[in-house]
Amino acid sequence: MHEGGARPAVSRSLYTPEERRRRDATGWTLVQGILAPVQFVVFLVSLGLVLRFLLTGEGYAAATWSIVIKTFVLYTIMITGCLWEKAVFGRYLFAPAFYWEDVFSMLVLALHTAYLVALATGWLGATQQMLLALAAYAAYVVNAAQFLLKLRMARLEYAREQAQQAQQPSTQGPLGRAGAGA
Repeated sequence: MHEGGARPAVSRSLYTPEERRRRDATGWTLVQGILAPVQFVVFLVSLGLVLRFLLTGEGYAAATWSIVIKTFVLYTIMITGCLWEKAVFGRYLFAPAFYWEDVFSMLVLALHTAYLVALATGWLGATQQMLLALAAYAAYVVNAAQFLLKLRMARLEYAREQAQQAQQPSTQGPLGRAGAGA
């Protein structure tokens, strides 16, 4: 046991150099970069339609279709995200660097899927369906924030590494050879 019960801080980069190379080389990175903002726009439109229905009682069909579309966009980004994670980390889900984001993604998927089940079976009334959709959307917002924070962390880490490399003295001499007498 460590003094005071505290454990020493272990710092692990988000990506190893090889993982960063694979991340930058795979086409799935671009796919995720396109789908994430598309999903967010679909979410905003759907959120507005759901709130409109809850406040006015009008627009059930539009709100319902928007939730279904949002759910299928979510499924698409989850499948392509698994392919991205496999290409970068060698596993489809729960890579250590994205473990908690993936765990929370399962909750997001479960809530969206529960909405589809409720819609298909009539298990919940219209208002309860919309409230379930709002719960799914709240979980989505938390999960999106997790991924945005991770993206920011990766960018800051990369900038820090670049700054450290720039500060290291060059081993090249004036003629491009290592050392003075090489």
